[in-house]
Amino acid sequence: MTEPDREIDLRGEVCPITFARTKLALEEMPRGQVLRVLVDHPESVDSVPRTLEAQGQDVLEVAEVEPGLWAIVVEKTRDG
Repeated sequence: MTEPDREIDLRGEVCPITFARTKLALEEMPRGQVLRVLVDHPESVDSVPRTLEAQGQDVLEVAEVEPGLWAIVVEKTRDG
């Protein structure tokens, strides 16, 4: 797995806040960097990666790292 350049912990947040905060974090990063997002809201596990891919970002991994906690790893491949 690629070592992330940045990590944000969104435990306790729900959609669409999880996506909005992920998008804001990516906007602050240069292209080519990798962001690891921790979420515990099951809907976010599906919707955040799907929406990121629809916007042209490269989702590298979605994995349950402990019961009820997932890591979404995304490489910023485009601005905006």
